[in-house]
Amino acid sequence: MSDSAQTVIERTQCWIDNIVIGLNLCPFAGSAFKNGSIEYHVSGKHENDIEQHLQQLAERFKQLDSTDSIETSLLIFARHYKNFDDYLDMLYLANQRLDDLNYVGIYQIASFHPSYCFDGVDANDVANFTNRSPYPMLHILREHSVEEAIEHYDDIASVPENNIKRLRKIGLQEMQHRIKTLSGETP
Repeated sequence: MSDSAQTVIERTQCWIDNIVIGLNLCPFAGSAFKNGSIEYHVSGKHENDIEQHLQQLAERFKQLDSTDSIETSLLIFARHYKNFDDYLDMLYLANQRLDDLNYVGIYQIASFHPSYCFDGVDANDVANFTNRSPYPMLHILREHSVEEAIEHYDDIASVPENNIKRLRKIGLQEMQHRIKTLSGETP
């Protein structure tokens, strides 16, 4: 049974609140979340073609172009790209579309997936949970906002290392449990 778009958005918001912000994985996420300046778009069940997904991405760019009150946008694929390799193929094409539409330097894409695995890292390494989410998604960020946040953060280089330490302290089983719970799976 597929989740409604509203359920997908609510679970994504719980993930942001409890994991991303709650564990301080991204020190910049809190203000956009609290201000309600994150746009959520759930790809529909009838949109099965990768070209349709890339068109949705282009629409997110245009939405950000025309709406200053939206700080960042999440394009969520609740019914697609369950396989991480398929997701990586789509991510490659998404970054290509970013380039083709001349948005490099204006926006950047961050990637999140339930089975996210960094290159060269064991799939069971808890460090992967810095980019694991309840659903496959693309996070479109305004480049100038990222640069501004980095400028005002004392030790940006320590963020990934601190995240890994924090996640290792929590442990793999607990993180697996948290993500499964947020995605509506029975833990």
